[in-house]
Amino acid sequence: MQDTSPPEGPRGDLHPVSVAPMMAVTDRHFRRFMRRITKRTLLYTEMITTGALIQGGRTDQLEFDPVEHPIAVQLGGDDPVALAACAKLAEDRGYDEVNLNVGCPSDRVRNGSFGACLMARPEVVAEGVAAMRAAVSVPVTVKHRVGIDDLDRYEDMAHFVDVVSRAGADRFSVHARKAWLQGLSPKQNRNVPPLRYDDVHRLKREFPHLRIEINGGITTLEDVTAHLDVVDGVMIGRAAADDPMLFASVDRDVYGDPTHPVTAEDVARACMEDVDRLAAAGDKPYRLLRHMPNLFKGVPGARRWRRHLAERGTGPGVDGRVVAEALDLLGPRRPRA
Repeated sequence: MQDTSPPEGPRGDLHPVSVAPMMAVTDRHFRRFMRRITKRTLLYTEMITTGALIQGGRTDQLEFDPVEHPIAVQLGGDDPVALAACAKLAEDRGYDEVNLNVGCPSDRVRNGSFGACLMARPEVVAEGVAAMRAAVSVPVTVKHRVGIDDLDRYEDMAHFVDVVSRAGADRFSVHARKAWLQGLSPKQNRNVPPLRYDDVHRLKREFPHLRIEINGGITTLEDVTAHLDVVDGVMIGRAAADDPMLFASVDRDVYGDPTHPVTAEDVARACMEDVDRLAAAGDKPYRLLRHMPNLFKGVPGARRWRRHLAERGTGPGVDGRVVAEALDLLGPRRPRA
């Protein structure tokens, strides 16, 4: 029988590597897919708003499979009462951590007075964190930017962290780019503002008692280990979707797990079972298959793999055979470990 208990990180309840919450990416199918690659990395849900859970009654958004542990829910909102209620819902569902979004720059989020715009209102964030801390026993963390608009000096971020830390935030996950709330799209805000790793490293030096995690532009395991010499954790975003096998050796090289890293072919064959399970349940296998095109990134025949999944992964009658067929189209394969 598979052990579905949450693995413990080597630094208490802080996991040194995580996959960032990403809208339209980190759904339950992506998370299960990543669990075929790494058992230890902390995974996040997509952002779930307090309004969707309370006013909308969309508590189904909190559903996850126990195999996804360790898993954190990311909440979006600014009302302390609503945040506390939603944090409690998440804890009751079994989540290992509750995270507050103070980094999303989209118009929809900004119009709702939460996300990155809350960096200008640290007292409001602190009230939300305090309310959630009082409601749950799991860690309550905050994901934010190094700054927004003209509120982008290091001193502004340090003030924000100082105020919110007094409310008991267990970790600060810092996207090392500022966000322009006017003039840039969410996609541009992920790439256009320059990375400011030095400011995040400085934050850890000046707040050594706080747990600081760095996020933004990190694409290799070498980057991960270099940052871990300075900060407590590394959060990887788009690179997890662009090259999921980046995580193949994280359990061994970061967490000290002696288990041999998996290969991309190991993962693909394991995912056949997951595709069959979805098909048998009447669900759409493409919800998983859409996360798999980059599994063989850099391997000869990867284009044929991607094309086959795209062309044969939708419609009726799809099952695990589509993965087996795509594997057969690959050329000589080399392990990624």
